[in-house]
Amino acid sequence: MGTKVLAIVLAGGEGKRLMPLTADRAKPAVPFGGIYRMIDFVLSNLVNAGYLKIVVLTQYKSHSLDRHVTMTWRMSTLLGNYVAPVPAQQRLGPQWFAGSADAIYQSLNLVYDENPDYVLVFGADHIYRMDPEQLVADHIASGAAVTVAGIRQPLSQADQFGVIDVAADGRRIRAFREKPTDATGLPGAPDEIYASMGNYVFTAGALIDAVTRDAKDPRSRHDMGGNIIPNFVERGEANVYDFRDNQVPGSTDRDRGYWRDVGTLDSYYEAHMDLISVQPVFNLYNSDWPILTGHGPWPPAKFVHDRPERAGRAVGSMISPGVVISGSLVENSVVSPNVRVHSWAHVDGSVVMEGVDIGRHAVIRNAIIDKNVTVPEGCEIGVDLEHDRARYKVTDRGVVVIGKGQKVEA
Repeated sequence: MGTKVLAIVLAGGEGKRLMPLTADRAKPAVPFGGIYRMIDFVLSNLVNAGYLKIVVLTQYKSHSLDRHVTMTWRMSTLLGNYVAPVPAQQRLGPQWFAGSADAIYQSLNLVYDENPDYVLVFGADHIYRMDPEQLVADHIASGAAVTVAGIRQPLSQADQFGVIDVAADGRRIRAFREKPTDATGLPGAPDEIYASMGNYVFTAGALIDAVTRDAKDPRSRHDMGGNIIPNFVERGEANVYDFRDNQVPGSTDRDRGYWRDVGTLDSYYEAHMDLISVQPVFNLYNSDWPILTGHGPWPPAKFVHDRPERAGRAVGSMISPGVVISGSLVENSVVSPNVRVHSWAHVDGSVVMEGVDIGRHAVIRNAIIDKNVTVPEGCEIGVDLEHDRARYKVTDRGVVVIGKGQKVEA
């Protein structure tokens, strides 16, 4: 038999910095790119690589996430494959997950049931393509207890990341530091550092031993990046995997090596803008490594009215099924299913989620509008930011964010 690999996706994040988008859902369930949820990206990477035994550990506001995973990610039970959402089971007492390492410790029964040789532990809220099979192969060849995926970033930005400090061989991790101000560059690349991607592969026995010992430490925060990985580093058993070496089928020179942590509203917005140029920074149109999701019973998008002063148009934008653009203009935007944009409205540089209704003569600029919002006729959003700050969330970059079902006044 081949190598047995179990994948664990950590999807319990509360996502406070994405409020109000996370007011009613877990961070990995936040819609992205029109038709997807954030979690679809990590699950697509795992499934495309042939890893078909996946558990998704959930916690905060998990109903939307559980429903999406259960209804969308159905595997062949005939072959014993599955993507299973698993909440905090409280097998060890009446407590929720105390951290990402504790989530795995409380779920070790899942590891014992599968008895894998290796365990992938991936985060659920990053936007990227990666072939994890190459990561596993590198880990097996190295003989390390854990291998951490690292992405190269400028040394000047080290204080924004969890930084992987490597030994002279460029592989063994000698320190794992959170947002250091005195980081040093990589061997052979002094202007670069490795930032942790939050993706790990463990030899199964080493992971079981590590989280079991960590659970008994009252001083621990029970965090994978903060406690578990540093413990392996201290013993010289942790290696780094250079994400630059990962070759994803169908990737282009422009989008190869793309990875975004969409942990803030501004980074979430910017990641959407990466999708829509003629040659996108992140290319959703790669059929060799597709991002998979479930689609509702939506009809094709429709553009109606053809008079010069009242023509339905979309330029530099991604338009999802079920959208009707009626005598209005959409530019540089990502529009999710079942959105209505009525006559003489203008949407520019915005992310519009499912079921939004935009009234006639409305103007929307540089905005994120969550599901089921009605924008009244003549309303202006993103035009006068001082006016908007009194009513909505406005980010440091000046992006106006309207929450799910929030009432909008003209």
